[in-house]
Amino acid sequence: MADVFAGKWVLKEAENMDAYLKQEGVGLVMRKLATSVYPTVEITITGDHWKIVTSSTVKTIIVEFDLGVQFDEVTPDGRKLKNTPTLEDGRLVEVKHGEKIKNIRVERYVEGNKLIMIMNCDGVVAKRIHERVPN
Repeated sequence: MADVFAGKWVLKEAENMDAYLKQEGVGLVMRKLATSVYPTVEITITGDHWKIVTSSTVKTIIVEFDLGVQFDEVTPDGRKLKNTPTLEDGRLVEVKHGEKIKNIRVERYVEGNKLIMIMNCDGVVAKRIHERVPN
């Protein structure tokens, strides 16, 4: 079931990102930068081990984890948090929290050739829609 996530995806649409990032505590300059780029996301999966590489003209971010195992993550603007990823009903769910970051829940799921990402930070919700890049 997790294999549907594997592949390369490019961001096509984003909704409510500025308000979401503001709720998350991201500063104005980083919010403007984050909402102006359309990154490519490449997901590789080996068993329970996931690697998500998010690349844009500004920065490349690599996150690796094992499902069900909490790990330390650093946000693109340098804040530290704990992330516990799981696979629930065909969705990759990440529950994140930290000293300087609020409770965050990120869900990713696949519908056809789209990777949908729903991000919720204390009730402020944003959505990103990626399309699969053909091989």
